[in-house]
Amino acid sequence: MEGDYNMADTLTFEEFKSSGITDKTPKNIVFGAGTIHKGLKYDASKKAWNFAESLIGATSGGTKLSIKPELKDIEVDGELVKVKELTVKTGETAQMDTNMVELSPETIKMAIIGQNGTSTAEGYDVIESKARIEKDDYIENFGYIGRFLDGRPVIVIFDNALCTSGLEIEGKNKENGTFALTMECYADLSPAADTLPYHIYLPTGTTTEQVQQSIDSSTEVTD
Repeated sequence: MEGDYNMADTLTFEEFKSSGITDKTPKNIVFGAGTIHKGLKYDASKKAWNFAESLIGATSGGTKLSIKPELKDIEVDGELVKVKELTVKTGETAQMDTNMVELSPETIKMAIIGQNGTSTAEGYDVIESKARIEKDDYIENFGYIGRFLDGRPVIVIFDNALCTSGLEIEGKNKENGTFALTMECYADLSPAADTLPYHIYLPTGTTTEQVQQSIDSSTEVTD
């Protein structure tokens, strides 16, 4: 009706922006492929991670982290939709998927859950299959280190990890070979086996310079 007041005519909607970018955005974006590690630990006395000593090798195509809770929705007569507080966590899975470029005795044994054999060929080591998974086949402190845009690390550690993907290598002309590693997180042998021992470390108020010094000091090679 002519002359009627329309509130929308007086609103500019300036509070609605075209993106979710804030001054915190650069600090929260993970960039780059990251690195994978075996036996990754923090030395409180040195205030540094054992980056160089724990590095497994070079990768291609990055590393994917997947942590998924297993949920069960309780069914109630008359319930037509999911209802808050009627969902139960029944378990969880955690795994890292990466593609290794370096083929070494360590990565082969990790992939196939194998063991050193007795070589009959001079100048060669041999890796063989074995019938049982042993305690030492679970990789202690299997880790991933990624980086935020400002250089700070994000660190993910599985206390116990086992490779479940096996070993598959395809050689192609004019291409380097890679093989996939799927490392799954396992709980400790305990009656309280209801959560997985994974840890995600995020820097707190530590400056980028201090974090970089921590990483640099752990990669220094001493005589």
